[in-house]
Amino acid sequence: MKKISILGSTGSIGTQTLDIVAHDPERYKVVGLSAGTNVDLIIEQAKRFKPVLVSLATKEAADAARPHMPPGTRTVYGEEGLIEAAAGTDADIVVTAIVGSRGLPATLAAIEAGKTIGLANKETLVTAGHIVMDRARQHGVSVLPIDSEHSAIFQCLNGENRHSIKQITLTASGGSFRDRTREQLEGVTVAEALNHPNWSMGAKITIDSATMVNKGLEVIEARWLFDVTYDQIDVIIHPESIIHSYVEFADHSIIAQLGLPDMRVPIQYALSYPERNATPTGRLNLAQIGKLNFREMDFARYPCLRLAFECGRQGQSAPAVFNAANEVAVARFLKGEITFLDIERILETVVGRHEASDINDLQMIAEVDAWARQLAESV
Repeated sequence: MKKISILGSTGSIGTQTLDIVAHDPERYKVVGLSAGTNVDLIIEQAKRFKPVLVSLATKEAADAARPHMPPGTRTVYGEEGLIEAAAGTDADIVVTAIVGSRGLPATLAAIEAGKTIGLANKETLVTAGHIVMDRARQHGVSVLPIDSEHSAIFQCLNGENRHSIKQITLTASGGSFRDRTREQLEGVTVAEALNHPNWSMGAKITIDSATMVNKGLEVIEARWLFDVTYDQIDVIIHPESIIHSYVEFADHSIIAQLGLPDMRVPIQYALSYPERNATPTGRLNLAQIGKLNFREMDFARYPCLRLAFECGRQGQSAPAVFNAANEVAVARFLKGEITFLDIERILETVVGRHEASDINDLQMIAEVDAWARQLAESV
């Protein structure tokens, strides 16, 4: 039986991970859960899966949840509690599904404790890819991608010589506004932006999909996960989200991974790797779908993706600044403080005012992150 701790259990990836566990309770056991302040849902999860540890973001949330926990479940809170959920249980794999850069210290703690990482948090590698992957190598820890695109690439590379990679291509749905011109993006609402045509995801990731920031973060993440250059990474729009990504090799052969757009498939693969187990998902019927469509990426239409490539190539602190500014800009849009197109304007402004520098530890990352956030709030 594989023991699992889930960081971000009340979010989209977390709840779908628990759906996989519920589908196969003899194969998986939940030993740790962490959440923000969604007390009602984590109480429900704890009663059903009976972990040994539950962590919440604040003392108030923990105090509210503690009386309702099942016998044998301990409740903690804050960053220390999150790190304990990541590294302080006997979990075999830690699923890091916290949105944003908050998951970095906990992920590093889990690596140092020798836990396999099921990575669903892009920002961890975007802000500190060099630190995370070096630490994973030092401790002999596997980092298994849960993003559908990176899981697809990981599967395409199984048994292949990494030196024969010619190009990795990430597919992008195009997001909620893929059929709109830039002129038609003026004045779009939050509700429209959250109406993704293919995927069921959290609010922040859905907005990132519409701006193509999500794909930009995935580009930077792919550079670290697969040890390739940015010149070896391409992005193509594929509206149906059936081909989740593909790899071209030196002989021009292409291997792709296909499936219905359901995040439970890559989650299941990370949990069961190197085995493949049944999932509670639908089967792909290509004859029924009939045809698949593709469009070249238009960087003028999606300037945030262009900016992500630029920050990735620049390296050092630039990706961390890009990520932090975007987190603030998306939060401001969701609160109605700025327009949809203001997100990219804020990113351009913050990145443009930043002079990249080396970042070699968490303190330096925190300082750069704080600077970017402060500026993004004031633009």
